[in-house]
Amino acid sequence: MLEVDPESVYFLVLKAREFDEKDLPGESADSEAGPADEQIDRNMDYFDGDPVAQEIKDAIDGMNDDHQAELVALTWLGRGDFTATDWHEAVQTARERRTNPTSEYLLGTPMLGDYLEEGLTILGYTVEDLEPSGA
Repeated sequence: MLEVDPESVYFLVLKAREFDEKDLPGESADSEAGPADEQIDRNMDYFDGDPVAQEIKDAIDGMNDDHQAELVALTWLGRGDFTATDWHEAVQTARERRTNPTSEYLLGTPMLGDYLEEGLTILGYTVEDLEPSGA
């Protein structure tokens, strides 16, 4: 069912969580978030110099279009926008809606790691099976 390597997705789960733990410059835990578009624009400015964001971007950009569409579909699945029975529709919708680089879209998604992990779980993959030994 899943063509993208689940271990590659798990790598992105870990990196996305590492990135999400960082505060954006000028923000604190109790600061008010602005409208979603403004938040993403601020995040995109921050991505340029962040090595973890660059790792995520490089990993996603290195995937073919089909695998990138599956990453977006996994995110939507984990977010509750689609169900496992709608998997093929989710992937097709991701292909059709793509207008910007997938890495930018996904890096602008808060809780990306959680959504990807939940998407994997919904499709029957367990994180324990994907963790490198000794992790």
